[in-house]
Amino acid sequence: MNMLQRLDNRITLNDEERMLLESVRALARDQIAPRAEHYDRTAEFPWENVNAINALGLNAMFIPEAYGGAQMSYTAYLACAREISQACAATGIVWATNYHGMKPLIDWGTEEQKQRLLPRIAEGGLGALAITEPGAGSDATGMRTSFREEGDEIVINGGKTFITNGDVADLYLLFGKWEGIAGAKESISVLVLEKGTPGLSVVRLEDKMGTRASSTATLAFDNCRVPRANLLGQPGDGLKILFASLNKSRPSVAAHALGIARGAFDDAIAYINERKQSGRKILEFQGIQFMVADLAAEMALVEGWLWQVAGWVDAGATDFGMEASLLKMRASDLAMRVTTDAVQLLGGYGYCKDFRVERLMRDAKITQIWEGTNQVHRQLIGRSFLQR
Repeated sequence: MNMLQRLDNRITLNDEERMLLESVRALARDQIAPRAEHYDRTAEFPWENVNAINALGLNAMFIPEAYGGAQMSYTAYLACAREISQACAATGIVWATNYHGMKPLIDWGTEEQKQRLLPRIAEGGLGALAITEPGAGSDATGMRTSFREEGDEIVINGGKTFITNGDVADLYLLFGKWEGIAGAKESISVLVLEKGTPGLSVVRLEDKMGTRASSTATLAFDNCRVPRANLLGQPGDGLKILFASLNKSRPSVAAHALGIARGAFDDAIAYINERKQSGRKILEFQGIQFMVADLAAEMALVEGWLWQVAGWVDAGATDFGMEASLLKMRASDLAMRVTTDAVQLLGGYGYCKDFRVERLMRDAKITQIWEGTNQVHRQLIGRSFLQR
């Protein structure tokens, strides 16, 4: 048993969670991984994988029992996200976005909202988190989507871009600015938009470098009307809800990145144990051993930090934003490094689409960009040491 497998065995899970994780591993190995190449090549939405995940009832693990779920720990969720992402990074994004999009509803929604909306997700519905706009990426205060109150309804106008699950979601957690409240920060508000709302349209789907089966949509809102009962919190509460949401979604992105990294590392290790050069296994050369040792050490450290942060969340911690930024930044940089080195270790084969490390290298890149670019996270971390 190598050091990474020993680390996996030390993840803090109860017996029920371990059984579920084993089921997810079997699902990922037997059904999701064999379809990954097809979905990458065709860029079709991975409905077969989503249906298989729903047959396992996996959405229920982050929905409280009162709303049709069977809630488990954040640690268990991250472990499942990593396993699915290792098998198919695109499917990992699709499933994890259900959590990203709906966790604020769980944490901030009224009892009526949760009773009415969450059972859809627990039963296998898809969620989306709609924040980014063409002029508002890392700086969410630049968003221009507007919410206007008219009686018991809210009228939405504007658009969003780069929205995961944007064309297939059943529920959208949508951020915009409340008309009548001054200030770029103070006016940000958030509501739940339901599938099929008149005035909601999909403008385009992106043709991406990696995670190609995960749909990424540009959306338009033309006088969409939703009940005021779908507003989370009060007008102007959006920014604090957004920050709280990102603190929990960034470790999820780290788990996604680490799944990609682990897949590439495993493939590379298998190859250099079999391939011979000058009569010796490639892994017998000292230079290659040093390279493998550096990658394994970095993965062990970053994965250890992942489970540390997960443990804090499960213990009820709320102030871990900087630690989440560090985790997301290091895990995604590591995924890019491991996949690039895996391609190098496989030589010419690594550059060919017959071997999945080529796909994993393309899949890894987005983890450095979304949920805050790594440049933004470095700025946040560095600025935290500024004495005021």
